[in-house]
Amino acid sequence: MILFNNFKKRYRLNKKEIIKVMDRIFSSGNFILGKELDKLEKKLSKLFNIKHVIGVSSGTDALFLALKALGITEKDEVITTSHTAVPTISAIRQTGAMPILIDINVDTYNIDVELIEKKITKKTKAIVLVHLYGYPAEILKIKSLAKKYGLFLIEDVAQSFGAKYNNKFLGTFGDISCFSFYPTKILGTFGDAGAVVTNNKALGDKLRALRHYGEVGRNNSVYEGYNSRLDEVQAGLLSFGLTKLARLNKERNQLAKIYLNELKGLPIKLPLSSSKKIKRVWHLFVIQTSKRDKLQQYLTKHNIQTGIHYPKPIHLQKCYNFLKLKNSDLPVVSKISKEILSLPLSPELTVKEIKYVCLKIREFYEK
Repeated sequence: MILFNNFKKRYRLNKKEIIKVMDRIFSSGNFILGKELDKLEKKLSKLFNIKHVIGVSSGTDALFLALKALGITEKDEVITTSHTAVPTISAIRQTGAMPILIDINVDTYNIDVELIEKKITKKTKAIVLVHLYGYPAEILKIKSLAKKYGLFLIEDVAQSFGAKYNNKFLGTFGDISCFSFYPTKILGTFGDAGAVVTNNKALGDKLRALRHYGEVGRNNSVYEGYNSRLDEVQAGLLSFGLTKLARLNKERNQLAKIYLNELKGLPIKLPLSSSKKIKRVWHLFVIQTSKRDKLQQYLTKHNIQTGIHYPKPIHLQKCYNFLKLKNSDLPVVSKISKEILSLPLSPELTVKEIKYVCLKIREFYEK
């Protein structure tokens, strides 16, 4: 079986190093807000050349705390994409704010920048910009819009760790940017973890307080805070993951190139590659085809596991019925949600396995 993600194999391949990390942490007797987290935050700060990195318990919490640090409340509206994982929206709703969903660009699957301005109202306070699948959104145009209307810009970089726009890392354009280190991500750990980053000292200090009961100094809660700390175990594993990141991204690129070459000419829409101004990363390899369901069934029959990111748009989720959006309000995301298919692309896969997936896709269309 070709698995979409093979965490057992990942553990086997790195077992010696993982055990070494775990032994170091457990032997220290320190599991919360210790040296491992401090080391990870400094490494990420250096990598992205950003002043403040705050490790938190998940990518969802990263978004929520970012919004809270910016003072977003139930009186506000937050613009974001309609094509994203539910956590993007749930983080907004945790503040009480109203998410304003925008349709997507047909080629990039990211928010359609041309549709944003008409949705800005007096209640709009922020834009949560999701860089989906490893491909950057039109960050400079959106940043310009945010500046024009005095809006906060929050980057959701959960799926695009290491991607660049104009040779500058995603996550360094916004007022605050948020990362997820969930196991499936480009930089993933063996549990939940996330980080918030900013160059603003006041925001950085507030975020550190918010993740730990709102404390500024021991037992001195200045804010109504939360328990959202990135623990030492996950921090240590992520520091180890950073040492392999360049090699693993190179392997992802090689596998993606095989897909792009082998599937060329078939009646499917292939994802965009990097360009002069865009350096993408391959978190997911998403194709689009009108025969999505039949193709997925065929691949499953041949022991190939695939995914759909995402099969049910936010506006069709029962819990968001209050948004009162119809498919006709978001025509692009409504259409592509029925046609997109994510092919296996984890670095644990071999060239032989990827070529087998390509073979079966070609067979499907020949039949």
